[in-house]
Amino acid sequence: MFETTHLHPMVVHFPIALIIAGFLAETLFLFYKHANWLSKAGFSLMILGTLGVCAAFLTGILFTSEPTEGAVVRIFESHHTWAHITLTVMLLVSLVRIYAVIKRREEKLKWLIYGLYLIGTIAVSTAGSIGGIMVYSYMLGI
Repeated sequence: MFETTHLHPMVVHFPIALIIAGFLAETLFLFYKHANWLSKAGFSLMILGTLGVCAAFLTGILFTSEPTEGAVVRIFESHHTWAHITLTVMLLVSLVRIYAVIKRREEKLKWLIYGLYLIGTIAVSTAGSIGGIMVYSYMLGI
């Protein structure tokens, strides 16, 4: 039987994979300038990853329960904080990248975009790692 509590675990893997793969594509593009497809792939994966972060964040807020006691409470708060950071940074970098593409200023803003994308990649990796700790070490959500 399907339960709404399953939505968050079903969705969270997509933004993690999409953002990391997109950042890897952007990093490779720094070394292979002639491969424009890497930058386009990184951009597409960034946008899809950001949409995935929005879905993961909303399903986490709406369909999961917050622990109320024990050591897992502090871990949950840390997970929630990193999820907020991921959402904020990925929305920001996506908007900056869209602006850069529309205004044809990608070259001028590439290091700002790359730096924000790096922060977003670290944030989504950290949030995911902490989420895994909650599930596998504390059996939260199982």
